[in-house]
Amino acid sequence: MSGKMMGVVYHGKGDLRFEERDIPTILDPRDAIVKVGMSSICTSDFHIRNGAVPRARENVILGHEFAGEVVAVGDAVKKIKPGQRVAANVETFCGECYFCKRGFVNNCVTGGWELGCRIDGCQTEYVRVPYADNGLTVIPDSLEYEDVIMISCILPSGYFGAELAEIKPGDVVVVLGAGPVGCTTMMCARLFGPAFIVAVDVIDERLEFAKRHGWCDVTVNPGKEDLDAVVKGLTDGRGADSVIEVAGGKDTFETAWKVARPNGIVSLIAMYEEAQSLPLHLMYGKNLTFKTGGVDASHNDTLMKLIEGGKINCRPLITHTMPLNDIMHGYDIFEHHLDGCVKVAITPYER
Repeated sequence: MSGKMMGVVYHGKGDLRFEERDIPTILDPRDAIVKVGMSSICTSDFHIRNGAVPRARENVILGHEFAGEVVAVGDAVKKIKPGQRVAANVETFCGECYFCKRGFVNNCVTGGWELGCRIDGCQTEYVRVPYADNGLTVIPDSLEYEDVIMISCILPSGYFGAELAEIKPGDVVVVLGAGPVGCTTMMCARLFGPAFIVAVDVIDERLEFAKRHGWCDVTVNPGKEDLDAVVKGLTDGRGADSVIEVAGGKDTFETAWKVARPNGIVSLIAMYEEAQSLPLHLMYGKNLTFKTGGVDASHNDTLMKLIEGGKINCRPLITHTMPLNDIMHGYDIFEHHLDGCVKVAITPYER
């Protein structure tokens, strides 16, 4: 297969261009080529654009959230077949190294965040997926692309954040950030049976959106309300059992450890563009446990089953849909939260 395609290319800090590129080909026998059926824009794409992701390479097509149809596979690919509909995994992993064998696949020595960061990603028409047997999950016939597009990144991020938080039945969980990742975090936190999920954001529309869909029980805008007082009111003055920091704002890390109860868990899955302060002298005696992480790619089979079984529904997150032709407009409305935008779905290029 040869020819040209359109895609969003990173040319350095602040410089994204929608331009023509070559259709990819198999480079390794473990590769697959996927025709993109639907993709999306992630907040981390803005981190790359802003120069805040040191591992990102210039002249790379952005994007890592996508689903599509397999059109070609390498000779060593065993599980994935041409013609199958698949959802991609943001993490590339070999399955054989020290970390992969222990389940820490996002730390794979030959992988990690590759797609849309170090190699061409999905905000285009075709994608080469390395280690395809690990990086692609077959989509059940009962599901559509809209159902599974979030399984590439923000859903496993939310699941990992909830898992790290060690949520127990009856707990009070605070989720800092009610954007797309915050919403998937709330969905996944709900699976562990907490008594209350408290959503925190400075954008009222996001809080209302999360509450309307039943992903949280209590909402707090810290610019208007006293978060500490609300949480202590739910916990007999103790503080939150678990706090999941998703927002990555200038002061949200500080908020996370302050609102947690003594001996609580602080789960950090946010991406920060600036260094954070860990004032141990102020938190001495709280005996907090901090856990950090991002996307954990090892749960996608489980997440696909949860979606298929109706336990998780990410479809409401898609508030806007447009063809690849208009993706730069999609970047604008997603970045600036225009027209109630939560998540943008990108459909194939229209010629």
